[in-house]
Amino acid sequence: MNRRTALGLLGGGLLGLARARSTPSSLAAQIRSGPARVPAALDPLGIQLYTLRGRMADGVEATLDLVASIGYREVEFAGYFQRTPAQIRAALRASGLSAPSAHVSLEAVEQEATMAAAAEIGHQWLVVPSLPANVRQTLNDWSRLGERFTRIGRTAQSWGLRTAYHNHDTELRPFDGEVPLGVFLAASDPALVHLQADLFWLAQGGVDPVDFLTRWPGRVPMVHVKDRGPNGEMVDIGTGTLDWRAILRAAPAAGIRHWFVEHDNPEEPVAFARSARQWLGRLTVD
Repeated sequence: MNRRTALGLLGGGLLGLARARSTPSSLAAQIRSGPARVPAALDPLGIQLYTLRGRMADGVEATLDLVASIGYREVEFAGYFQRTPAQIRAALRASGLSAPSAHVSLEAVEQEATMAAAAEIGHQWLVVPSLPANVRQTLNDWSRLGERFTRIGRTAQSWGLRTAYHNHDTELRPFDGEVPLGVFLAASDPALVHLQADLFWLAQGGVDPVDFLTRWPGRVPMVHVKDRGPNGEMVDIGTGTLDWRAILRAAPAAGIRHWFVEHDNPEEPVAFARSARQWLGRLTVD
């Protein structure tokens, strides 16, 4: 298969995802209609600390203790708030939490100092959560990004780390006959470049999260757990329109290992963290 054919298939596959509500994959249909092997719970359940960024700015250690007291077992960092890697590692140990992942910028992830700090803290993953506008203007830009992420992934591997890209909705919307995320995936090495699927932004981009997860088995080790209201608004988890039981059923095939609760702008961050943990803790699959 040549590169042009691969791009067409992957781009077309993602274009199909944009129509997933009317033409779901056969596996997604089975997951919705019948029982499947499912996790007993969202465990370990984590939280993306961007949700609590105001608290983090006031005190990292106190915030980690609070998160642990609510019942979360993992955290994902979005900044270290002037703490050194050694201080972050010590704070995690004191709170009993682990931090398998952190969000870092594209510029930062290409620096050896970032890799060294992540390895010292004990991260397993470095995730790029967004991209500068000037590097994602064209489909060729997305192809070059796939190659760039492969190089980053190779360097990360030498540090005992792995890399991933976190989606929003823009890269799921086709232009010039292809879907940018499909071009990116075709140009990147699947052994070195993974995806962190943001469930809200998948839905916002017109993609059925269940269909997405079933179409990319093994390439989505982490998800951001968010909910979407009927008018496209970000809402508290459990109050929106996402089919959580179907998402849970799709998780084993997708290879999801980490679940991070997040809300970009919760009205009351701590109350949101508590309610999300309680609601997800009661979620069952029947």
